[in-house]
Amino acid sequence: MARLFTEQFAFSAGDSVAVIGLGRFGSSVAQSLVRLGHDVMGIDKDADLVQRWSNILTCAIQADSTDVNVMRQLGVADFSHAIVGIGTDMSSSLMTLMALTELGIKDIWVKAFTAEHGQIAQRIGAHHVVYPEADMGARVAHLITGRMIDFIEFDDGFAIARIHAPASTHNKSLLASRVRENYGVTVVGIKRTNEEFEHATATTLIQPGDLLVVSGPTSKIERFAGSTEKR
Repeated sequence: MARLFTEQFAFSAGDSVAVIGLGRFGSSVAQSLVRLGHDVMGIDKDADLVQRWSNILTCAIQADSTDVNVMRQLGVADFSHAIVGIGTDMSSSLMTLMALTELGIKDIWVKAFTAEHGQIAQRIGAHHVVYPEADMGARVAHLITGRMIDFIEFDDGFAIARIHAPASTHNKSLLASRVRENYGVTVVGIKRTNEEFEHATATTLIQPGDLLVVSGPTSKIERFAGSTEKR
């Protein structure tokens, strides 16, 4: 789930990030960000969680994130990005968001667990709202069907997926199979067993067993991945 979340970031290398809430979600995201080279301050009111992550994050602090004065004293206003990953306490999540907004943080991400939570967060000032449980549910559903090997969906319904080459494309060039015209998706590249990844061109020949990296609207990728009849 953390990987799915961090893939959405457009952070520059070395950007500082404040992660508020070091539960299962927040700590996983924070750890992933550290591995990606970011300075991460973790904040949580639970002393045990702070202690657990103190040697892994750049710093971990026990504090009340809903108090804007406390957050200001911690220097959170100097951070480029903030992530509110508080668990199921909507009140604490939104009050923390209000504190971050008052501090003028320019890039605030909020984990929401209901549509209502997400809508309120956006109205208060969240720049990005994510629904990790829902996103992971959709991801797993796609993988279970066997149509997609990997799947990333963005906020606007656009997705990138790795799929088995559908039968409708076998032994044809991309130009001849007319994938974009017939399905409204773009084949970005092809991977064959024991061969290097190949960026797709109009003359690229698709063979049975190929793995395709495709991009486009989620619904159209689903239709393309599920196509079995040759045109």
